[in-house]
Amino acid sequence: MTIHAERTITAVVFDLDGLMLNTEDVFYLAGKELLARRGLQITSQIHHSMLGRRPDEAIQAMKDLTGIKDSIEELKQETRVLFYGFADQHLAVMPGLLNLLDNIERLNLPRAVATSSPRDYMNAMLSRFDLLDRFDFTFTAEDVTHGKPNPEIYLKAAVSLNVAPERMLVLEDSETGTRAAASAGAFAVAVPNQHTQAGDFSMASMQIGSLEDPALTELIRG
Repeated sequence: MTIHAERTITAVVFDLDGLMLNTEDVFYLAGKELLARRGLQITSQIHHSMLGRRPDEAIQAMKDLTGIKDSIEELKQETRVLFYGFADQHLAVMPGLLNLLDNIERLNLPRAVATSSPRDYMNAMLSRFDLLDRFDFTFTAEDVTHGKPNPEIYLKAAVSLNVAPERMLVLEDSETGTRAAASAGAFAVAVPNQHTQAGDFSMASMQIGSLEDPALTELIRG
C-alpha cells in the first residue's frame, strides 16, 4: 500500500466494472468466446487495451488489434448476449463492497457511481443486487464527451456532489480509470483485480488489495 497524501474525504465515487461487481470476469468469458468464434484467442494485450473504456472505444481497440471486420454495433450486440448469458452463473458483488457502503452511509458521506458503461447496463447490474438506490448520483458513458482516462466524468461528479476534487475519494480497479481520477485531482484509490493488476498505478494516491482493506475504512473516517 502506498499513501501519497493525507486528506479529509467528504464524498466517495465508485467505478462499477471490476470494482463493485466482478463483471470483468464475465466480460473476459464473453470476449474469449467472441474471439474463439472467429478462430482467435484473447491475449493480455487485447484484454488490457479494452479495460476501463467506453464500449465503442473498447470494441474499436479489439478490432484494431485483431483485424476483425465486423462492425462495432454487431460486436457490441454479440458481446451483450454472451455477457448476460455468463452473468447468470458468474456475476457477484466484490468482497467488502456492502460493508464499505454501510460505513459510508453511517458517516452520511455523499456517494456516486462513475462508469464508462452505458446507463441501461449500469442500471441492470446495480439493480440485480439492490444497489442502485444507495447512490446519490450516477454518471455513465452517455454523460460525457470524453471517456476515461479523460478526467471529465470525475470533474462532473465533483460538481454534482458539491465537493472539491481533492476531497473526493475515487475507487477504481483499472489503470485507465485511475488515470482519469488522478487527472481530475481526486484522491484516487486503485483496487486492482486479477484482470487489471498488471497496469501502472503509480499515479494513484493509494493502492490496496481489496475493498476489505482496513486502510480504506480509516481513510473515509478521516
